[in-house]
Amino acid sequence: MERSLLVTENHESTADVVRQMNEEPTNVPANDANAPAPLLARDVADRLNGSWREIQTGFVDEPRRAVQQADELVANAIKNIAETFAKERENLEAQWDRQGDVSTEDLRVALTRYRSFFHRLLSM
Repeated sequence: MERSLLVTENHESTADVVRQMNEEPTNVPANDANAPAPLLARDVADRLNGSWREIQTGFVDEPRRAVQQADELVANAIKNIAETFAKERENLEAQWDRQGDVSTEDLRVALTRYRSFFHRLLSM
């Protein structure tokens, strides 16, 4: 549930609005449509985990090959994560990049979503 910041007739200061935007929302439902998506789709993560288990098992017989496969798997995981973030960024940009048809409230919501996205990037 997005917490809305309604600017009333008393015109809150910019500092007040920024302070409120920096506060983390509380009691966000688990099924919130605005909740951050996982870094990888469940099926992709399961497939990568299965590959990792195979690589570990193969280490006993062919250690060099296992390390090469681990390198390839990590590169594949990074590629998948980068694609996920690129798609998410495109979605964010589409929310606010409408010529002249964006309210300040739309921009505030977009900024809070960018903040969430940014924190997900930094938490990796």
